[in-house]
Amino acid sequence: MRIAASVTLSEEEGRELQSYARGRSTPARVVFRAKVILLAAEGKQNLEIASILNTTPRAVGRWRQRFVKDRISGILQDAPRPGRPPKITPGKQRSVVRATLEEKPPAATQWSTRTMAKAAGISESSVRRIWKRHGLRPHRVRTFKLSNDPRFTEKLEDIVGLYLNPPEHAIVLSVDEKSQIQALDRTQPGLPMKKGRCGTMTHDYKRHGTTTLFAALNTLDGKVLGACMPQHRHQEWLRFLRQIDREVPKGKDIHLICDNYATHKHPKVKAWLARHPRFHCHFTPTSSSWLNMVERFFRDLTVNQLRRGVFHSVTDLNATITDYLTSHNADPKPFVWTAKAADILEKVKRARRAQNKGRSV
Repeated sequence: MRIAASVTLSEEEGRELQSYARGRSTPARVVFRAKVILLAAEGKQNLEIASILNTTPRAVGRWRQRFVKDRISGILQDAPRPGRPPKITPGKQRSVVRATLEEKPPAATQWSTRTMAKAAGISESSVRRIWKRHGLRPHRVRTFKLSNDPRFTEKLEDIVGLYLNPPEHAIVLSVDEKSQIQALDRTQPGLPMKKGRCGTMTHDYKRHGTTTLFAALNTLDGKVLGACMPQHRHQEWLRFLRQIDREVPKGKDIHLICDNYATHKHPKVKAWLARHPRFHCHFTPTSSSWLNMVERFFRDLTVNQLRRGVFHSVTDLNATITDYLTSHNADPKPFVWTAKAADILEKVKRARRAQNKGRSV
């Protein structure tokens, strides 16, 4: 009778195989192989192990021999299997990737699977597989803008410092205007959503005017102080500053995070701020609106209330925005800033290096 090769484990191998055999996130095939080797190390023969694990003696013998030859590394990976040689050679794949990254098709700004398949002489599905394997998505593009503000680092550290380590006995408000909010009324009533069909809206609309929302987000508790006004000149900005001064408890300093819009730096605004020393303005770097936390609130307002809203007048629009502010402040949830200034600066440096490299090519 044939006797299976004996299996002897070191302490380290035993611990590692036990962890594989008991691991909940370990692939099932590795769990099975680890159990085979552990039972073999106890002196059990292939027939007995096959009965315990409900498998065949041939399978048990295969993994026993593989372990004796290659130890643990031999059971973690499958051996290479023979098969039909690929129709698309590695060189062809590299040429598709290179063309996707470095060339443009005639009369187009980016490749599609059809144009690349025609140029490379392969099928669209092959192009799709190559792009997926290399993480290429020619049809997608993202916008970006690097700030050229000479005081970018200083302003960045100042604002991030307010988010992560706000001053004591003070309130930090992220302030901005959402201007030109249109009161749009659809020309026909839409159809409601039902099973198998999404809701519908007409593509055309009637304009009934615009409004501007002035908003101040308390970065500590998430509450928003807001006011709708017909314009966004320095007069309206001053009116909003007076509203903030009335509603924020006396005796507390107010740190305003705002952008570089001209009305925020109007001479009359500067004169008013000089007469109210508890106000401290912190301006974001140019082209860096993402640093202003209130923009995140504006995004929620747009998605939740404005994008699909139907408004018959500016008064109707203002009432809807006011109701949204009331609902938000009834159960506010602050946005948590987690990015450190050093991490942001490093990311900006990488972007600048990539941009300069692209210009030099």
